[in-house]
Amino acid sequence: MKYVVVSGGVVSGLGKGVTASSIGLILKSCGFRVTAIKIDPYLNIDAGTMSPIEHGEVYVLDDGGEVDLDLGNYERFMDIKLTSENNITTGKVYKHVLEKERRGDYLGKTVQVVPHITDAIQEWIERAARIPVDGQSGPADVCVIELGGTIGDIESMPFIEALGQFSYRVGTDNFCLIHVSLVPVLNVVGEQKTKPTQHSVRDLRGLGLSPNILACRSTKPLEDNVKAKLSQFCHVPMENVVTLYDCPNIWHIPLLLKEQKAHEAIFRVLNLEGLAKEPALEEWSLMAKMTDKLHVPVRIAVVGKYTELLDSYLSIHKALLHASVARRKKLVIDWISASDLEQGAKKENPDAYKAAWKLLKGADGVLVPGGFGSRGVEGKMLAAKYSRENRVPYLGICLGMQLAVIEYARTILGLADANSTELDPNTKNPCVIFMPEGSKTHMGGTMRLGSRRTYFHSKDSKSARLYGNKSFVDERHRHRYEVNPAMVPRFESSGLTFTGKDETGQRMEIVELPNHPFYVGAQFHPEYKSRPGKPSPLFLGEEKHHKIQKLSVSFFV
Repeated sequence: MKYVVVSGGVVSGLGKGVTASSIGLILKSCGFRVTAIKIDPYLNIDAGTMSPIEHGEVYVLDDGGEVDLDLGNYERFMDIKLTSENNITTGKVYKHVLEKERRGDYLGKTVQVVPHITDAIQEWIERAARIPVDGQSGPADVCVIELGGTIGDIESMPFIEALGQFSYRVGTDNFCLIHVSLVPVLNVVGEQKTKPTQHSVRDLRGLGLSPNILACRSTKPLEDNVKAKLSQFCHVPMENVVTLYDCPNIWHIPLLLKEQKAHEAIFRVLNLEGLAKEPALEEWSLMAKMTDKLHVPVRIAVVGKYTELLDSYLSIHKALLHASVARRKKLVIDWISASDLEQGAKKENPDAYKAAWKLLKGADGVLVPGGFGSRGVEGKMLAAKYSRENRVPYLGICLGMQLAVIEYARTILGLADANSTELDPNTKNPCVIFMPEGSKTHMGGTMRLGSRRTYFHSKDSKSARLYGNKSFVDERHRHRYEVNPAMVPRFESSGLTFTGKDETGQRMEIVELPNHPFYVGAQFHPEYKSRPGKPSPLFLGEEKHHKIQKLSVSFFV
């Protein structure tokens, strides 16, 4: 097994995740089987209980793992299916070690960070790297590991020590370290400054790791004299210094790396020269360049709760992008805070209220994503009502589906107090109820999580047609509440149809309004399985799905 580790220095948010994803894509395009691991130094067991505003979205895997959003980038770029084992956190490692200590596995020894925690980290990496993630049997050829955080963080120290030991354990021919760092350009002098990267590499080497390749973030390509300076002071060959400069969209990053022969540098370090093919990225390049040239806009209003940080809806954004590119449209997302649509905002912040409604009424489609809690739910229901009454295409995901059902109950069935028991435990008309197997006392990992099967109950439904008239589909879930099955007959007799259900027929998975151009709600999260060149059917839209298949990028098939 070969290992490529991606670390980051100077500041956070440089794009280590996209860099790791791009490296994985290039290696895969060269004929290697690739897997990926994300190391998150925080103490949480997983990302499931963290606020999307603070940390970005919680990405859900097939096995139900609630993980960092970077694993979503890995899956999208490399077209693989990762497991919860592929996300290592400090919390997971310490929990594992302490459970062993309680069992007496350490035979009375004093349990310490070194060697017990560092050994556990190395063993976890080797174990996770062997898990097949591409549908084939046996381990991959290369494992790309992203070390979260920034060099110098206290939280990262055990992982850096473990990776230093690991590099000796697996041998220099099997370990390649790529350090992503910042080369800022000072506006005053217009000069690319290397000092931050020099200091970052010095700190890294002081901790026992020496980079083989430098990936430098900058606003423009590095000048040759800057590369030479970095090479000299950071002890990295000049041909192993690459620039990740600003570009129109992140699909260009693998192409930047290829143009600068980053893959050849990796092959030299890992002794893979002669075994690799030339990167086959023609289809990817075509897709990236075509995306830049799209000019016919399609405006999608995303009515959400966490619009302060757009990473809160990263997979939603990517799924919309995949679908818009397939439709040859330039995606324009209007992010609307659901609270700004409510009557309270009309009094307290009339300008925001007016602006929100103007965006909503100018949209070609409306999407209400998942979420938790009561803030903004009335605004989301108003968006669903507007879409339903004005025949504007609507997609409701998870909570967005549930609120569409509640709005229908209130407006069409005349049940004024219809609600979810999450929002009003005492409602007399509970349209959405708590799942019987859920936990109200423990938050982490207690929802209905991961891949579940949805059976189509009507071959003539929009959703069934979009999924190619299959009898069932497997999609990923993340919810504690569900549509009340006792109320389903009343809904269906009034025109709202539940076209997708689970194997018992008691859980409502897809809801549609047949006499509407496109009014669909899904209890699952279709955005998690959308891929470049293979957009999610529900995001792609009605009836033209068979024509889009010609646009699929053959590299991913």
